[in-house]
Amino acid sequence: MVSLTGADIATHNTKDSCWVIVHGKAYDVTEFLPEHPGGQKIILKYAGKDATKEFDPIHPSDTLDKYLPASKHLGPVDMGSVEKAETEEVIDEDERARLTRVSLMPPLSQCYNLLDFEDVARQTMRKAAWAYYSSGADDEITLRENHAAYHRIWFRPRILVDVENVDISTTMLGSKSSVPFYITATALGKLGNPEGEVVLTRAGYREGVIQMIPTLASCSFDEIVDAKQGDQVQWLQLYVNKDREITRKIVQHAESRGCKSLWITVDAPQLGRREKDMRSKYDEQAAEVQDEGTVDRSQGAARAISSFIDPSLSWKDIPWFKSITKMPIVLKGVQSAEDAIKAVEYGVDAILLSNHGGRQLDFAKSAIEMLVEVMAALKAKGYDNKIEVYVDGGVRRGTDILKAICLGAKGVGIGRPFLYAMSTYGESGVVRAIQLLKDELEMNMRLIGAQKLADLNSTFVDTSSITAHSATPRDNLSEQAYQKMITPPFLKNKL
Repeated sequence: MVSLTGADIATHNTKDSCWVIVHGKAYDVTEFLPEHPGGQKIILKYAGKDATKEFDPIHPSDTLDKYLPASKHLGPVDMGSVEKAETEEVIDEDERARLTRVSLMPPLSQCYNLLDFEDVARQTMRKAAWAYYSSGADDEITLRENHAAYHRIWFRPRILVDVENVDISTTMLGSKSSVPFYITATALGKLGNPEGEVVLTRAGYREGVIQMIPTLASCSFDEIVDAKQGDQVQWLQLYVNKDREITRKIVQHAESRGCKSLWITVDAPQLGRREKDMRSKYDEQAAEVQDEGTVDRSQGAARAISSFIDPSLSWKDIPWFKSITKMPIVLKGVQSAEDAIKAVEYGVDAILLSNHGGRQLDFAKSAIEMLVEVMAALKAKGYDNKIEVYVDGGVRRGTDILKAICLGAKGVGIGRPFLYAMSTYGESGVVRAIQLLKDELEMNMRLIGAQKLADLNSTFVDTSSITAHSATPRDNLSEQAYQKMITPPFLKNKL
């Protein structure tokens, strides 16, 4: 096949005839413009040009093959003939300062806990990537509460227990795991690392940790599955498509590729307002468009890729899901005792108590507080052994995980900390983050007097303060009187 030239592509640079180059191939996206979830503007910015750099962090590599008809695949392009836009590589003062910080990052060995990775990520990640990963809904009260709630639970240790050998391994949904936590589904991995979610896959294999594959991954589903090794366990997180046939194909393909369970997201009929993400998107648009009336303020990376999600999803769909797969079914995003009981009655295998990392409904309760309420309700109905219960959101320490296990959780999902570790130190960072948690878990098991996870129960914790809410994320005492915790020091600038 004769390659197209850059000049051939450049003439198709309008909404009436829009061609783009992605990974050395040309595509006619003219008819797709009105359907693009992120709007026409971003595609038109790259009309007649190479759009690979913008495409990669947001889309799996097989997106165009899946959603663009073969007739719109125009063939290979002679990339030597493609003109490089001079403005594409302009480095402003803020970016130059960020790159300097990247060159002076603390050694990985100086990261002693999960919050250290977050601190380094905040200072070294690209602005748009940090905004997407770190943002929460509205005033971010729930985002902060997710972690703060763990601070209101206190241990009641046992003494004189032989804890020379402790075992932190467990079984979740019938699959063995070296730890009672898993790598939960988080979207757009390539925003933080050019390899994307496969970095998490490799690290999970090295440490015996289960990975949940996200619907909105930057890598394709098959790329992530292909990266697993041996008998590594993977689960599928699902945003339900309005087109149920698409959903059926996704689920059954995942099952055929060996996924061990299906986690249906039920807390996102519409994605929340994540204002840091939205402002970042607006800043990019504002640089190009000065007319306030033409700027779409409602978009961020999250909303731009999620318009397919079905807001009509309801309990009546559960029997259908059970009819199309033999995988255990988990409802991801349960937020009340009433719905937990209903989940048992509908015959699902597990529930995940979650407020979507504080990214959906602000002032939703933390998962750890919901766990106290839900387990009490399940026990009252005699349902506590009929369903597995998981939690996620705000977990940063081994003590957080143990508190959840004591209160009845089967396992704990961790998302952002592994993204921050991946974004700063790559696979080695994720491995170290997991190892730090393992070390904390083993140490604290000894300190509270338990040999194995099955020994833990609610008598090991005091939850009398769990409902003492405060919507104030900071106060003068903690800001002024207490000494700030030291984070990993950056190297001195020798430039």
